[in-house]
Amino acid sequence: MLLFDRKEFLIQNIELLKNAIKQTKQKYQFNIVAICVLANHIHMLIKTNNIKEYPDIIKNIKRNFSVNFDTSQISNYYESDSRKSKGEKSIWQRRYFEHTIITEEDLNKHIDYIHYNPMKHYNVAPKDWKYSSFNKFVQNGYYEQDWCNFEDKYNINELDYE
Repeated sequence: MLLFDRKEFLIQNIELLKNAIKQTKQKYQFNIVAICVLANHIHMLIKTNNIKEYPDIIKNIKRNFSVNFDTSQISNYYESDSRKSKGEKSIWQRRYFEHTIITEEDLNKHIDYIHYNPMKHYNVAPKDWKYSSFNKFVQNGYYEQDWCNFEDKYNINELDYE
């Protein structure tokens, strides 16, 4: 999920995002398998029993965040006539990337890509990025602590799910 105009304010509003996800979990049953929050976008892999609810889950997270977000944090904030007519704030891009996981290999590649994002965008090792599920995966034995060090970056760089 990408912020409108690639504005960068998600990290500063991480508690608001966490609350938006908690509120959405009260309405829909889903689990976050893997997540990485960056300044202007989120990579999130979720598991839900009802695949038809997936768009509603994403919409609800965005709405819960937007309703409580203080737009004065955004320089040059504006709302297009199209968004105003639909009662939307210009916070999130309307579209998002959705992919149904088909195989275990596909699942693993997507989880790797999610956890690789701090390296890709900020040259920060996944173990040092606190806005991700990476360290939980390390605790559960799925990754080594130094996975995706600076040398490994170039082996993973071919993955692109944005």
